[in-house]
This record gives sequence, C-alpha cells and structure tokens, in this order.
Amino acid sequence: MADRRENGLALVLAQPRGFCAGVVRAVDIVERVLARGDRPVYVRHEIVHNGRVVADLEAKGARFVESLDAVPDGATTIFSAHGVSRAVEAEAARRGLPVIDATCPLVAKVHGQGRRYAAQGRTVILVGHAGHAEVEGTLGRIDGEVHLVGSVAEAEGLDLPADTRLAYVTQTTLSVDDARAIIAVLHQRFPDLVGPDTKAICYATQNRQAALRALAEIADLILVVGARNSSNCNRLREIAAEAGRPSHLVEGAEDLERIDLAGIRTLGLTAGASTPEVVIAEVIAALQRRTPLTISTLPGVTESASFPLPSSLGHT
Repeated sequence: MADRRENGLALVLAQPRGFCAGVVRAVDIVERVLARGDRPVYVRHEIVHNGRVVADLEAKGARFVESLDAVPDGATTIFSAHGVSRAVEAEAARRGLPVIDATCPLVAKVHGQGRRYAAQGRTVILVGHAGHAEVEGTLGRIDGEVHLVGSVAEAEGLDLPADTRLAYVTQTTLSVDDARAIIAVLHQRFPDLVGPDTKAICYATQNRQAALRALAEIADLILVVGARNSSNCNRLREIAAEAGRPSHLVEGAEDLERIDLAGIRTLGLTAGASTPEVVIAEVIAALQRRTPLTISTLPGVTESASFPLPSSLGHT
C-alpha cells in the first residue's frame, strides 16, 4: 500500500523489545539437539508462541505436537519453554522417552513457589489465564488444592472461607497492573494470604511493559510485533490501549496492509518476548517502503540475563 508523504514518520522503538533470555535458551536447546544429529526430534507444544520461530525449526527438522501420544517410542522429546505438568513428565518417563526440558527457569521458579506453599498446608491460588500452556503446566505441578483466578471479578467471587490459609503464585506473562489489582482484592478478602511481590513476575515481562508505557506517552499509534497466541504480546497491546493509544498486534509485515497511518506523525513499535529480531526488521523494512522513516530508540533497560543450558547440551 503506497503511503508516501513528504516528511514521513517518526518511528520510535521500545527498549527492550523482542527475545528474552528464556526464549533464547529454549530455541537454542532445539537447535543444538538438531545440530547434534538427533532424528526425529519432537517438541511438545510450540517451543515459544511465535509461528515464525516454529516454522524455522520445522524446516530444520523439528516436529511439534500437542500430546506425547504423537511421539514415537525412542524419539528425542523436548518440553517447551512454557513447562509441563507432572503427569506429562511421568508419561514420558514411563515410555522411556529421552527428554530435554526447555522450561524457562523463571516458570520453573513459579512451580517451586507453588509447591513450597502447598507443602506449608496452604491452598494455592494461581493468578493466570485459563488454557494457557504455562498455566496448564503450573496447575499440574502443585500438590493439593489450587484455584485459578484470571480477573478481579473472579477474585471477588472466589468461594472460600475468609480465614482460609492461602498463598498465590502468578503466570509469568501477566500484565503487572492486572496482577496487582487481582492480588489486592485477594488480600482484602483473605487476611491469611501470602505470596511473592509482583516484582517476581518475569523480569522480561516487566521490562517490556514498562518500555511500552514510556512509548505510549509519545506515540500516536503503537504496533506490537508478535503472535496472536502469545500472552505477553497480547498484554502489551492491551496496555497500550489502556494508556489511550490506538494499538495493533501484527504478526509480520503482511499485516501492515490493514493499518491506516493517515494522520500519524509518531509511530511506536515494540515486540513481545517471543518475537525474533528478523520479524521486527521485516516490519520496519515494510514501513520504509510505505513512507520515509526517521528511526530512534527510547532509552530503556539493557538486558544482560542469560540462562544455562541443560547439562546434557553444555553450558553457555
């Protein structure tokens, strides 16, 4: 779509944006297993929620499945960054499948928190979104009674005695503001409630949400580059809208055709933690074909975190 204008657009990039350390680790695990010659290699669920990443790994030989029933006996099996339940882990062990666990260490930390609270005799509340792969895995990692709460309304309607000994843990990709609001309601209703500070929500989630809020202060329109089934990408788009800025989630350059840039002077761009840099670059290139761009990057956090690989693959 032609959209040439004399002065063009100011394109402002959020910092940070794109891949986080947990995603880098998960993708690296699959690539290293493929590079060492394992065939076939099966990954339970999308390794991360991004179709481009999945397609690239499929082209290299990875096969993605939603159930271990689709994995043949003896095939190398990788658990996605979202984590899996104990039942899935036990089924893989029962079948003797060679497993490599790519669960993000920060997701595994939530699993550990939930187990510790349950061991203290507390009823656990998981603050998260029903049906998300990370939530399903976490629910299946905690012993005892666990309640899933995904909104303030659900927190207000939780049918438990006020004196119940409760603890909460959170999905790593929530909106920090949404999580705080839900937890505040739980604290009001249940005096004996313990849980981690919302600062315990994944550092990459917090950093990208803070960068998005800074971007919303100056941009007329915001593009979030990422997959529609990515929780962290959807939260970024929602936060932009809550800040009063029109926003669009675009999976790639092809989605730009539907976006009207008329009247826009400053365009903000960010990307979720599962979005590869190549897709971000393609979106920027497509924008440049529409109109001249003056590109700048907001000051922000420079992330330096990295997570070691499983011992069977070596460490970075």
